Amino acid sequence: MGNRNGTSDVRLPAVRFRISGDRALIAVYGEGVDPAVNERVRRMAALIAAVRHPAIEAVVPSYCTLAVHYDPNLIDPPALAGLLRDLEAHPGETAVPEAAIVEIPVCYGGEFGPDLEVVAAHNRLAPEAVIQLHSEAVYRIYAIGFAPGFCYLGGLDPRIHAPRLATPRLRVPAGSVGIAGGQTGIYPLTSPGGWQLIGRTPLRLFDPEREPPIPYRPGDAIRFRPIPADVFARLAAEADR
Repeated sequence: MGNRNGTSDVRLPAVRFRISGDRALIAVYGEGVDPAVNERVRRMAALIAAVRHPAIEAVVPSYCTLAVHYDPNLIDPPALAGLLRDLEAHPGETAVPEAAIVEIPVCYGGEFGPDLEVVAAHNRLAPEAVIQLHSEAVYRIYAIGFAPGFCYLGGLDPRIHAPRLATPRLRVPAGSVGIAGGQTGIYPLTSPGGWQLIGRTPLRLFDPEREPPIPYRPGDAIRFRPIPADVFARLAAEADR
């Protein structure tokens, strides 16, 4: 039987809880990389946010878990677990936002994607084929972490999987798009990193002065759009302004 938010409870496992320190409760909704489980996590995050419970300070969704940070002076873990169970069982009329598809322009190869040819050679493909396969998919954002705005994306074509670098780079430019194993992602800030870099976006994906500071949320999707170097330069200049 489905609930008012369109999810089905028939085959979903019962939620499990783990205590994390003295201010967080981890709700475990499944295992591994599973779109159905991740959608359950996304919907629960939206429902909790809509409740605006005074004891709940933050909600952090991941692949199959939801970390709920709380004020221990206002609620304890058993009561919070009961609240989450009741909310999932009786979501009421709360509307869960539809997942958005965010388009990210990317200039592939060259100085922007120094590992494109490595990924191509690893998979016995031409670089152009890697670009086509990477940009024709729509990727679900399973989690955001590691750095503000860094999104872990699912749905990478197995034909362009590639191992992490043996030695991580000390400096990966902001906007770099990389591949690591069966995942792809974007570095929103300049940082160390060990993913194979195949391109870069000129967009400023994390801006603390902007509201919201990140243009996507867990559960949204990303589509990459190839652009030439001159368009990259123009969009980068617009982002700087």
